[in-house]
Amino acid sequence: MSEGLDTPAVPDRRAAMPPFLRGARAALTFLTRVPVGGFPYSEADFRWSSAWFPWVGLLLGAAQALVFHLVLRAGPFAAAALTVGLGMLLTGAFHEDGLADTADALGGAYERRRLFEILKDSRVGSFGAGALAVVLVLRIALLARLGAAAPLALILTQSLSRLPPIWMMVAMPYVTADAAAKSRLVTRAGAAQALVATAWPALAIAVAVAQRWLSLPEAAAMVVGLAATALVCAQRFHARAGGITGDFLGATQQVGECAALLALALMRGDGP
Repeated sequence: MSEGLDTPAVPDRRAAMPPFLRGARAALTFLTRVPVGGFPYSEADFRWSSAWFPWVGLLLGAAQALVFHLVLRAGPFAAAALTVGLGMLLTGAFHEDGLADTADALGGAYERRRLFEILKDSRVGSFGAGALAVVLVLRIALLARLGAAAPLALILTQSLSRLPPIWMMVAMPYVTADAAAKSRLVTRAGAAQALVATAWPALAIAVAVAQRWLSLPEAAAMVVGLAATALVCAQRFHARAGGITGDFLGATQQVGECAALLALALMRGDGP
């Protein structure tokens, strides 16, 4: 009996690791289907996870870039389609689901109460199906158009597109009524989380420009296109719902990714 009392306690590694670092693992758990474990996560872990969202985007973009490069000999459209499919597999179509719900809610509701009812409905309506079709076709077409530049575009846009939702978390109220939703914990981001999140795509763009993989005008076009799209989304969310929801944030990522890809394709395009 006394041996059990004298045995030193095994330290809990999770308790020893600060929430800032635990947030990286929580971000992978929240945004992807990659089995990284680490449960349970504290509220502080989930709050700091938002700081790592663009970092997760870099990882997802790198995986997609590798697949695009490996299958490019099959043709740019086949490579683009497989790449987009891989992204949906890795994330469980997390953001695409948010886009479909958002399109159905904004397109099919005239009253705020009805808007939230549609957001909670798991079925996909005509607005959601249409939005998904447009976004998926556009992403595949733009990646195919970029060709050899698509791997770089994937890495940058996967990271960049996950930044505006974090600044929305800081600037706008979260209006989903479910207080137990895990997304409510994640969306308690503050300026510190947003600034750390901003550093990831900023660093990636700086490296790309320094290595002359990307020109300054191209980088500026991507950032401006993304920012303009995010501002339009934020204005609509505020006007229609009074704030943000998890679905709105997912939709912002999808639309922002398309905007950044389109900006880069326009800058690099040389006509039909």
